[in-house]
Amino acid sequence: MKAVILAGGKGTRMRPITYEIPKPLIPVHGRSLTEHLIDLLKKNGITDIVLSVGHLKERIMDYFGDGSKFKVNISYIVEEEPLGTAGPLKLGQKQHKMFSEPFVLTNGDELKDFDLSGMIAFHKKHNAAATIALLRVEDPSAYGVARLDGDRITEFVEKPKKEEAPSNLINAGIYILDPAIIDMIPEGFSMIEKDIFPKLAAQRRLYGYEFKGQWFNTGNMQDYETAIKEWKDIKA
Repeated sequence: MKAVILAGGKGTRMRPITYEIPKPLIPVHGRSLTEHLIDLLKKNGITDIVLSVGHLKERIMDYFGDGSKFKVNISYIVEEEPLGTAGPLKLGQKQHKMFSEPFVLTNGDELKDFDLSGMIAFHKKHNAAATIALLRVEDPSAYGVARLDGDRITEFVEKPKKEEAPSNLINAGIYILDPAIIDMIPEGFSMIEKDIFPKLAAQRRLYGYEFKGQWFNTGNMQDYETAIKEWKDIKA
């Protein structure tokens, strides 16, 4: 199984750091964000990894190379202009025919440690077009919140009032995707959360997998500080 790490963003909320350091290389406990994600993938038997890169891409590609020093195989989707969270998949398939079986897609600015193998088994069991990892939080009002019908996701409600939220399960930014959905992605910039998932939900082909484990966003300085203080490194 392949995994795609979205590592092309500018990290605007982390400026001025990201003027010089691409966000995937920002350190937590002396190692880059992306290395911690690679640890999660390796722990679950995934060593064929694609990095989608854009902002300061040369720095990222120089750092990771072919992945051999991290004991994985790394290839690249190069975004000459920002393509969002879905556009890189279209580009990778168009240029390199990268995807022929279900694959993992993850945001590159979150730290995660959970049973990814269990999520993959769940995806296959349900014959899903897409499965979204869901995290239970005390107050979901700052997030997109999943409305569920059994294991199916019927919609996401953006930033509801706490008392009006349909659940307290939020999108944790890691997915298992069937390659057939790439045909649904338009050329150019596209967001999988807004352009693809609502269509799959309407077709009842979108599933949610609740996990228990670690999850830290590093999208701004406050979250980054929390991650540094509380994240527990993944043991191989």
